[in-house]
Amino acid sequence: MADTILVVVEQRQGKLNPVSYETLVGAQVLAAETGWTLEAAVVGTGISSIAQDVATKKVSKVYAIESDKLTPYTPDGFAAALKSFLQQNKPRLVLMPHTYQVRDFAPKLATALGTTLISDAIGYRKDGDRVLFTRQMFQGKFAADVAFTGPGPHFATFQAGAFRADKLESGAAAPVENVAAEVADIRNKPEEIFKEAKQAVDLTQAEIIVSVGRGIKEQKNIDLAKQLADALGGELAASRPICDAGWLPMDRQIGSSGQTVAPKLYLALGISGAIQHLVGMKGSRSIIAINKDSEAPIFEIADVAVVGNLFDIVPPLIEEVKKAKAGA
Repeated sequence: MADTILVVVEQRQGKLNPVSYETLVGAQVLAAETGWTLEAAVVGTGISSIAQDVATKKVSKVYAIESDKLTPYTPDGFAAALKSFLQQNKPRLVLMPHTYQVRDFAPKLATALGTTLISDAIGYRKDGDRVLFTRQMFQGKFAADVAFTGPGPHFATFQAGAFRADKLESGAAAPVENVAAEVADIRNKPEEIFKEAKQAVDLTQAEIIVSVGRGIKEQKNIDLAKQLADALGGELAASRPICDAGWLPMDRQIGSSGQTVAPKLYLALGISGAIQHLVGMKGSRSIIAINKDSEAPIFEIADVAVVGNLFDIVPPLIEEVKKAKAGA
């Protein structure tokens, strides 16, 4: 596996995290540019159906790395299973989505192998024989290209939204190899999975997001944005000032200090577009921005820029959405 890219897709409780598809897209593009072989791995228990699904995504091979000790998830278990596998197979590069679970075990794994991890990359570029990974620095104020040094395997994680999942290529089903993971005693003793407050939401999984900024003016006006989100079947979100003011809970915040999202549709209402906010949503597939300031920075990345008062525009938009749904 000397010149191999290995994508470790994420599964938890038997479900594949869709952000794994974005990482596979990045790996497919990189494999095409370098000529390296692309393979994938799934780690856990009872993962055969996930492995079979990943095998149809234009990869050369899929490894189903299993052990009864990998359920429930623990950083000890996952790091041990992958360490043993990687020592035997030695891929050149290991790519993973930058999720909470990966953030939990990947540093431990890289340290155990005495190698390097570049985390939260938003992309990459070729520089001769080297692959440079791009990371945002100082809350997205500038980007740095980072290169690996020393022996591999090297590890990199991609931020949600770095690549578009709809660009994922499929192919003939690749072979799936079952691997018995070598896992010794696990020190971690996990409690029941933490259940967040009822209002908590994982915005990274939302396909449609309606987000509000200072232009909403008053807390009571957020109901207007909620009506639009409900009509579209989407989630409500906000820029940091709205959450700091307590108008929406912190789990609804988008940006460098909130969640990073890449929905199919992102509707920005009264958001000027500070860099800290753009960092969290610029990977959205389609961006519609409504702002009365024609010079608002968010218009620079918007696919559709609507200059006007959101209080004049949103109510009829809600009615049109409802009519369209009623007639469907």
